[in-house]
Amino acid sequence: MEMAFILPLLLMLLIGMFWTARAYNIYETITRAAREGARTAVAPTCATCGNAFPTQASVQATVTNAMAASGMDTSGPGISVTVLQHQQLNLDANNPNALWTVVTVTYPFQFVLPFSSVSAATVNMTTKAQMVEEQ
Repeated sequence: MEMAFILPLLLMLLIGMFWTARAYNIYETITRAAREGARTAVAPTCATCGNAFPTQASVQATVTNAMAASGMDTSGPGISVTVLQHQQLNLDANNPNALWTVVTVTYPFQFVLPFSSVSAATVNMTTKAQMVEEQ
């Protein structure tokens, strides 16, 4: 009788811990992908070709490739990668004229918790990475 009361709660707790860990894993993966994109965007391609910065399409491809390398779906609805290059954010007091790149990634995550009203709820996870551009 005691097991009949405790087992559903224990199972719900264990499954909830699994889905929470999965959500954290996805958040860390998109954060790492955003950092990779920002790192690609701030480095000029080469000194002999005029120090041209990568295009937004190549930065988005870097983010998509980083997510795909972790086995994440990169073509589903709700997935967005935004790249803002050459932004003056005034984050460095010693160099207020520094230019920054900001990469924002949004990824939808669907929770599935049995025996609860949270089942199949979609949460949009958003992360942002910003780096100062090299001169």
